[in-house]
Amino acid sequence: MGDASRVGEARRHAAHAAAQLGLSDTEAGRLALVVTELGTNLLRHAREGQLLIAVRPAHSDIEVLAIDEGPGIRDLAQAMSDGFTTRSSPGTGLGAVKRLASEFDIHSAVPHGTVCLARVRRQAGTATPAAAGRGEFEVGAVCVPIPGELACGDAWGAALDAGGVTAIVADGLGHGPEAAKPSRRAVDAFAQAPLGELRGIVETVHLELKATRGAAVCVVRWAGAEDTLRCAGAGNVAVRVVSGVFDRSMATQHGTAGLQIRRPEESALALPAHALVIVHSDGVATRWDTQHLLPVLGRDPAVVAAVLLRHYSRKRDDATVVVVRRRN
Repeated sequence: MGDASRVGEARRHAAHAAAQLGLSDTEAGRLALVVTELGTNLLRHAREGQLLIAVRPAHSDIEVLAIDEGPGIRDLAQAMSDGFTTRSSPGTGLGAVKRLASEFDIHSAVPHGTVCLARVRRQAGTATPAAAGRGEFEVGAVCVPIPGELACGDAWGAALDAGGVTAIVADGLGHGPEAAKPSRRAVDAFAQAPLGELRGIVETVHLELKATRGAAVCVVRWAGAEDTLRCAGAGNVAVRVVSGVFDRSMATQHGTAGLQIRRPEESALALPAHALVIVHSDGVATRWDTQHLLPVLGRDPAVVAAVLLRHYSRKRDDATVVVVRRRN
């Protein structure tokens, strides 16, 4: 958010997203105010601010994530008071954002910065909670291109059903539009049969990517009936499980889907209570310290993903973080 024109750009993008999802005029107006308020806050108060806007058709909502690298909010309770603002603003501060949003979460740490999440949901024709994936598990993610690119060479997807959750992260070789093609094809292939055997999913993706430059791919499954994470993949996509007292990584085999892989192997890891499953591309440093995640272990998974991205993005590649947890 380098200048005031970027706030207007974000608002126009949000209006397009609202039309795409079919928000009512009232809902689109709420979304516009949320985007304007969060964008203005980034412009006036933050360092290295990002405003991410995503349409989530399965949830009938639009998600807005404001991420910055400081200075943080010293008195969050005061800042959340409806009407509080340090300067004149289009709305009435973070309190108004919370009131306007269908879902809201915020985390701030001095001097590291603030992550604010707001979702505006379509009410007319909204799917039931079960149909929208609001079951036993919840998934949050961030997926951003390398600075200067419009197309992201990473892609991700998740399938939630009564049996649990299965997720995929694909990282196309390189970056830009040509890297985006294999990663999107990988997710499309996954979406055709996401509940199959993990090794079979990886083999299917490998065959689908034969005519592309290839991608690193990882598929994980957490079944609701057991506290075990299963994983299969090829290439440099990281899988890590953390809780307040647990920190363990899972390895995938070498290779590149679409180019050359060995016969996929499936690994398993017993999960602790209150586990977070984190899958990320190599646009995020592999060796990261859990200290920055400890304050947000119980928060919305999208907030966790944003905090990890903020602290450990390499900023020289596309970056994706997917976070899975049992719903509180």
